Amino acid sequence: MRRELSVAAIENGTVIDHIPAGKGLRIAQLLQLAKGNKTVTLGLNLPSQSMGYKDLIKVEGKEISEREASLIALFAPNATISLIRAFERVEKFSVILPKEVENFLSCPNKCCLTSHEPIKSRFEVFKKGSKVELVCYYCEKGFFHDED
Repeated sequence: MRRELSVAAIENGTVIDHIPAGKGLRIAQLLQLAKGNKTVTLGLNLPSQSMGYKDLIKVEGKEISEREASLIALFAPNATISLIRAFERVEKFSVILPKEVENFLSCPNKCCLTSHEPIKSRFEVFKKGSKVELVCYYCEKGFFHDED
């Protein structure tokens, strides 16, 4: 049986793998990948033995920062990041969920102080099974990012 790569190799850059199917576009938007001059390959609903289906992002000429990796973890807590140089993987690591995030998402609670005052949003982050729960520092309302 002949195997072919569904997504082309990159010379230098980053591969974000093990993204739950349907989250790849959200992560690409989060990282503002369309705004740069980097070549981006986005694979959606690719077959995966461990996940059933997954998304994948390859970015030529960009290495994901630690902060970006922690934000990716909010949407894909089991994602892996591979750094590629000269077509070879030189490093691979799993994303780490941050303990809290500031000024990133808006609180969905319309009665929250952040909805009426010019203050930065702030959330504590918890992993609940395969989901990520965010709890607002101000109103203490918990929600899953899929609800925002």
